[in-house]
Amino acid sequence: MLRTIDHFIGGSTFASGERQGEVFNPSQGQVQASVRLGTAADLQKAVDAANAALPGWAATNPQRRARVMFNYKALVEANMQELAELLASEHGKVVADAKGDIQRGLEVIEFACGIPHALKGEYTQGAGPGIDVYSMRQPLGIVCGITPFNFPAMIPMWMFGVAIACGNAFILKPSERDPSVPVRLAELMKEAGLPDGILNVVHGDKEMVDAILDHDDIRAISFVGSSDIAHYIYSRGTANGKRVQAFGGAKNHGIVMPDADLDQVVNDLAGAAFGSAGERCMALPVVVPVGDRTADALRERLVPAIEGLRVGISTDPEAHYGPVVNAAHKKRVEDWIQTCADEGGELVVDGRGFTLQGHEEGFFVGPTLFDHVKPHFRSYQEEIFGPVLQMVRAPDFETAVRLPSEHQYGNGVAIFTRNGHAAREFAARVNVGMVGINVPIPVPVAYHTFGGWKRSGFGDINQHGMEGVRFWTKTKTITQRWPDGNADVGDMGAFHIPTMG
Repeated sequence: MLRTIDHFIGGSTFASGERQGEVFNPSQGQVQASVRLGTAADLQKAVDAANAALPGWAATNPQRRARVMFNYKALVEANMQELAELLASEHGKVVADAKGDIQRGLEVIEFACGIPHALKGEYTQGAGPGIDVYSMRQPLGIVCGITPFNFPAMIPMWMFGVAIACGNAFILKPSERDPSVPVRLAELMKEAGLPDGILNVVHGDKEMVDAILDHDDIRAISFVGSSDIAHYIYSRGTANGKRVQAFGGAKNHGIVMPDADLDQVVNDLAGAAFGSAGERCMALPVVVPVGDRTADALRERLVPAIEGLRVGISTDPEAHYGPVVNAAHKKRVEDWIQTCADEGGELVVDGRGFTLQGHEEGFFVGPTLFDHVKPHFRSYQEEIFGPVLQMVRAPDFETAVRLPSEHQYGNGVAIFTRNGHAAREFAARVNVGMVGINVPIPVPVAYHTFGGWKRSGFGDINQHGMEGVRFWTKTKTITQRWPDGNADVGDMGAFHIPTMG
């Protein structure tokens, strides 16, 4: 009998919902569990639990909230192997990569441990005669995160770590494709000392998402997913008066200058393009060598490196990457490979039809390389989100800057070079939110901030770091004066607009 993954509301599992979704084991190609697909009534249960717990948690001083985060960090680290294996079994990424998923989320939890410092406001003594001005950051109330399948640990922790540390109550709606780890993370947060009702997990599809977008008590929403859905989330959420940050798709470019260390570039591209089966919004699926000599030399090194990649089941310690998440996504990736070939791309390495002995039903796609891809190809313009690397040759540096700058997505970009001037010029001019210089996946550290431009991000505030603190809080500014008791009640100045002169 298949296990059923329930909601986690008010500190315990909650079994509700007639509709259920299938959770696969991507390595086997078989259903391993079902997940409840909740309704607006289930969301209301979570909101009620959050409302009951919120006043006490918001009134808890930041230092005590930070202690819960310290406890939580230790618990997640103690359960790392269990969490990684559970994550790998539902997502398909190999266990080592799953541990990286969890660790990058923990880095934001570490940042949240310093929330007493991050919440400090500003203070001006003597802004006017006997007048002081200061500000404070206060929690918004009940907030929500809607997270994707590709990072079922990292992205939820990016969101709820900072939000909860700031004093909010949080409702998490994870992907229904791999929902077990988010529930387990919530259970560990309860074990760390978080009051029941402050972190709730509700499962569902569009019905649940729309209920979240329309609920009057939910003050802010953070989303990561495809760009079309990100735009929908942002538009409907803001129309309902909510604060929204919605991050979408990507088509990140890796610019390879003629002076680059090609051996290092090949090593970096192998991991950045094919790691996690390419199911990363910060993957590097487009490589742009500058000049045909650079392109030819790079291709000569890339082909044997790609052909040497080991694709395996998620528990294979020797595998470089595992299967994609489900059969529908496998078909989507393979359809894009055919599209690129039909458009005129040279299919150098074809990953379609890959099978693994003993796991013939698994959702595997082999590593794929295209050369001579053109900017007008649909397969270049859209996100493939699979283990497919496209080579777009650029004749010069100006073209290399223009390609990512003019693309509809603007999440991340990298340049590989030994030339400091070229790197500095590229970083300053490229129209993309996150830039790597000889760094293939430029995801910033937790105390900086994460966010893309153009159709990769909707909203004005990025994730985690101090931007995250700003997103999950509202600023209150106080202007104070303590009279000496000799004020003249009839002073006409009291009827004028106050100034600090």
